[in-house]
Amino acid sequence: MGAWDDCCDDCCYSWKDFWWCVLCLAIFFVVAIIVILVVAFGFIRHIDITVDDASLTRLALVNTTITAFAYNLTLTLTIRNPNWAMNMMNTKPLEAAYNFDGQQFDRVRLADEGDKHPAGKTRVYRLTSGSDSAFVSLGNAGVAEFKKENATGTFEVEVALTGEVKYTARVTKCKIEATCPLKLQLASSGEAPAALVFQKVKCKLAKPEKNC
Repeated sequence: MGAWDDCCDDCCYSWKDFWWCVLCLAIFFVVAIIVILVVAFGFIRHIDITVDDASLTRLALVNTTITAFAYNLTLTLTIRNPNWAMNMMNTKPLEAAYNFDGQQFDRVRLADEGDKHPAGKTRVYRLTSGSDSAFVSLGNAGVAEFKKENATGTFEVEVALTGEVKYTARVTKCKIEATCPLKLQLASSGEAPAALVFQKVKCKLAKPEKNC
């Protein structure tokens, strides 16, 4: 701060050094702007994804020549962009896949390509999906796992998110890959889903690529 004080003193007490003071001020503001830009756009803070609520009112194995699920699943999924200056734009659709015992049985789209997520904002996605015969390649091991979980009334369903985004002022496109392991208690006949307690789940992000 000594050089800055000397500059201010010269400016205050000697008009002949006026332009020197102007140069000092200009350098100070340029450095401040560079620091702000580096902080704002130099580093990416990765998104936060959580499943705030979920309910399963039906999950049954359909007796067909191939294994399939009859199911009804609703969930509330939130995505927060913690960057205070950088918007996110989807360069690929953002999708969520539902998996049981490592096998996908459905996939839903959350946002389309070109969709923007403003800086510092949280978006809430309320998903309701179901099917009378959603194909799932379980095999004997998967069927055995289903029967085991069906006996307890609690099913382990994984929600896997995939997408790709580009941040403001950055050329690199960054993949979004996250997994949200859910333990869902099947609502019994006549029981309201709201009566079942769901513990909020923080989704795990895959390790980002080098430039992301």
